[in-house]
Amino acid sequence: MDDLSEIKRIDQSDMLSFCIEAPKHYAEAAKTAKTVSINYPAPQTVIVSGMGGSAISGELLKDWARDRIPVPIEVCREYTLPAYANKNTLVFVVSYSGETEESLSAFLDAIKRKCMVVCISSGGVLHEFAEKLNVPCLRVPSGMAPRATLPYLFMPLPILLNKIGLVPDVTPEISETIKILRHISDSNSAEKLLSSNFSKKLASNIYGTVPVVYGFGIYRGVAQRFKTQFNENSKVPAKWEFFSELNHNEIVGWEAARELAKCFSVIFIRDDEEPEAMRQRIEATKELICKKSMKVFEVQSMGESKLAKMSSVICTGDFTSVYFAIMRGIDPTPVKTITLLKEKMKQSGVKEKIICELRKVAEK
Repeated sequence: MDDLSEIKRIDQSDMLSFCIEAPKHYAEAAKTAKTVSINYPAPQTVIVSGMGGSAISGELLKDWARDRIPVPIEVCREYTLPAYANKNTLVFVVSYSGETEESLSAFLDAIKRKCMVVCISSGGVLHEFAEKLNVPCLRVPSGMAPRATLPYLFMPLPILLNKIGLVPDVTPEISETIKILRHISDSNSAEKLLSSNFSKKLASNIYGTVPVVYGFGIYRGVAQRFKTQFNENSKVPAKWEFFSELNHNEIVGWEAARELAKCFSVIFIRDDEEPEAMRQRIEATKELICKKSMKVFEVQSMGESKLAKMSSVICTGDFTSVYFAIMRGIDPTPVKTITLLKEKMKQSGVKEKIICELRKVAEK
């Protein structure tokens, strides 16, 4: 884990660089988002449409905005929008490639329903038709692995909500976030030895197990992101749950797990300011799980603002998943199974039908 030449040999596509450069990407994403012009009135509902890493941006927005936005936010991972979507609904269609089949279908649905639409992509069909239909579109840098583009897919959302008047200015939170991420980037870089590198240590400790990530409150979507990074970067099965819900079902799953429990490790996301009731729940759960011979670890958030705290854990999770992959001798970047599935889906002709419908709408 401390051999830099070995790390470079395994991480052939240099996924680690995206973790290290996270502060820069968050800063660039915020700067770009501020240039987008939106003239929509305040919506009655907000929908974030996307899949995979794009959908996670919506989950993070939900958690971040839960106690500060006066309208509901829903994440849509379907081909069509919920029945209530109409002209009073703001729809963020997020697709890094601009080619995601489900997102293009949701975009078409949003246009037909006369929703207030904003697109975020690096180009592709989505950007093409957003321009043709005069839909505001934030174009983000291309050429990155989609999961590495989270700063560009998530950071613009709070800024755009501010432009519409739904949330106050988020500049102070962004400034703190970038400062915190610089610290995490420095302290978890490849040059930092395992003995003083938190992410390397965590990856080493969970090696050989199926990681389970437990979050709560603003760390619900963060836990899900942590889990999916283990899937895509580390190429291992993983799972996530959140408090208090997991105390009403998940926890019973460990009750008679016996030897099976040793195959898992549990990572608790913690916060110095977590509510007392939540602290007690987490501690009680930890105590019960430790009795099952499972490996238990904690990731502590950093910062004062919600955005900084959430981003700090996300960045730590990204580093950990990459080091986990390197320990296993696996290049984190390629996702062969997803690529194969997309090739198979092309044969269905569904995407071509959606594009044909978009052309008809654009020509009206």
